[in-house]
Amino acid sequence: MKLEKYRYIVVEGPIGVGKTSLARRIATHLDSSLLLEEPAENPFLEKFYTDIPRYALPTQLFFLFQRNNQVQSLAQMDMFTRGIVSDFLLDKDQLFAKLTLSDAEQSLYQSIYSHLQPKALLPDLVIYLQASTSTLIDRVKQRGSTFEKNISEDYLWRLSEAYTKFFHQYEGAPVMIVNSENLNFVENQPDFDLLLQRLEQMRGPREYFNLGR
Repeated sequence: MKLEKYRYIVVEGPIGVGKTSLARRIATHLDSSLLLEEPAENPFLEKFYTDIPRYALPTQLFFLFQRNNQVQSLAQMDMFTRGIVSDFLLDKDQLFAKLTLSDAEQSLYQSIYSHLQPKALLPDLVIYLQASTSTLIDRVKQRGSTFEKNISEDYLWRLSEAYTKFFHQYEGAPVMIVNSENLNFVENQPDFDLLLQRLEQMRGPREYFNLGR
């Protein structure tokens, strides 16, 4: 299947794995619209990485309302004229809630989530990027984002594990699971070309791309 047949593509994965960079690259390649998370707009995020128990709930609720607004705008886009590439999946909001919220906070969060009833279109394809925790830490440091400077290795490890479990059960769309440890889709054209080739060769609902070097 040619990549152009996928009208709505989502690139997902833990912090630092490169999902936004790859989403931008694919959108440019396909001349698609781009729908990105906007973490810098969350006023609680920098404090969250310093004190997760205290700031988990406001951080989570801000992202929930933000993503809900974004998926509502997504539903109004004309994907027949121009495809869409995004760097987030609304369903993964629950992943972060389970990872960071206390039982009482989860109960409140679920009540608000149920009241909002956010409904996102199902993507035609999800590209799930993986990398080791040490690689994630290095990539986060390299991009030098102010609000990410206090992310701990333990948090990234737990987040990576949560993503693994989430996509092990995910059946909402075909998934290409990519080990990005030895791949650079932005600066290395052959790596990007190889990924495109593997995506176009997909036949099943779940496939793996792992390039050892």
